[in-house]
Amino acid sequence: MTHAIRIHEPGGPEVLRWETIEVPDPGPGQVRIRHTAIGLNFIDTYERTGLYPLALPAVLGREAAGVVEAVGARVNQIKVGDRVAYAFNSSGAYSEARVLPAERLVRIPDGVDDRQAAALMLKGMTAQMLLRQVYRVRKGNTLLVHAAVGGVGSIVVQWAKDLGATIIAVVGSAEKAQRARALGADHALLSGEDWVAQARALTGGRGVDVVYDSVGKDTFIGSLDSLRPRGLMVTYGNASGPVPPMAPLELSKRGSLFLTRPTLFHYIPTRATLMRAATELFDLVAKSVITVNVGQVYPLQEAARAHVDLEARRTVGSTVLVP
Repeated sequence: MTHAIRIHEPGGPEVLRWETIEVPDPGPGQVRIRHTAIGLNFIDTYERTGLYPLALPAVLGREAAGVVEAVGARVNQIKVGDRVAYAFNSSGAYSEARVLPAERLVRIPDGVDDRQAAALMLKGMTAQMLLRQVYRVRKGNTLLVHAAVGGVGSIVVQWAKDLGATIIAVVGSAEKAQRARALGADHALLSGEDWVAQARALTGGRGVDVVYDSVGKDTFIGSLDSLRPRGLMVTYGNASGPVPPMAPLELSKRGSLFLTRPTLFHYIPTRATLMRAATELFDLVAKSVITVNVGQVYPLQEAARAHVDLEARRTVGSTVLVP
């Protein structure tokens, strides 16, 4: 028996319950992990509210780090005692222990602690997807990055700077603007001002090459209006709510724009693609190109408080829950 945070119905943070659950022995191809750190992500709030429906009751959470405590048959790449981390395409990380397919686990390199790894996997590989696969950023590109000091945004800014891009960050406060510049952003705009006009002015009226927008409803049209002709709009989150339906003609009117809504697990469907993404990510951490900012740590039992702070935009960088 072990403990987990479960929901029995969709709703606000108050539906998160600390409960006793059973964790089975691992079957063929599986391992059991004792979690040491769990990453908090906006997708957790989407699943909690029912925006992304789950079969109930459900344990939330998509990424974590821990120690392997049992190994099933036909597992060769992972052994008992290994420090591992994962980002998985189904929930279940808000628990003290969990069984997972061995092929979805990545060994944590020396020099990276468990909390950093838990904060890195989903967010860092999302950044890898955005910058290296959805749009292959090159020197000379100009990017507009929303929520630029958040979990994904802070990694995107650091990585894009290393790639030679010009980065226009959009953030919610003067303090966060300062943090964005410290991460490497060339310009930091406030979301409460006319950031669209400012972004266009910074590009000489041309517009940016690509927008990375995790905010959703409140920024979607402004993001489109910030793009150059044939620019790419990447909407990958719904922090302010889902984007309303839009006529494709709106893309034509703004310069034959491209629009995509990527999901990480379509970009790492096999162990080979997972390992390529994770290896590139951890290499940049080892070279100090990416610094992992774990801005907040909460006990797992206080997951509801962490959700409240995340949704109120009171968090900076990544947030970790500790069993």
